[in-house]
Amino acid sequence: MRRLSITTVSVLQSIANGVRYGFDILDATGLASGTVYPILSRLERDGLLRSTWEDEAGAHAEGRPARRYYRVTHRGTAALELASAQYRALVPTLGRAGRARS
Repeated sequence: MRRLSITTVSVLQSIANGVRYGFDILDATGLASGTVYPILSRLERDGLLRSTWEDEAGAHAEGRPARRYYRVTHRGTAALELASAQYRALVPTLGRAGRARS
């Protein structure tokens, strides 16, 4: 499996934490739509996410467009766990590198 970027991990983690649709993912991650939506497409293409559209009639009754809801697949959970462990392992290394330059 290809290594996930920190922005991709951020998007995947937000969905794993219960954030389910685009605008909420933008808010949770602080990333721009031009970053988030391509990531969502790639994650779904790679089988790490699945999406479904909500019922349009219900959304329109609430005066808004239908939302596309995302959920993390089993494969996505495994990828997120691996990527999170890899980034956590870097934190002590990055701290030492910064002190070495001082």
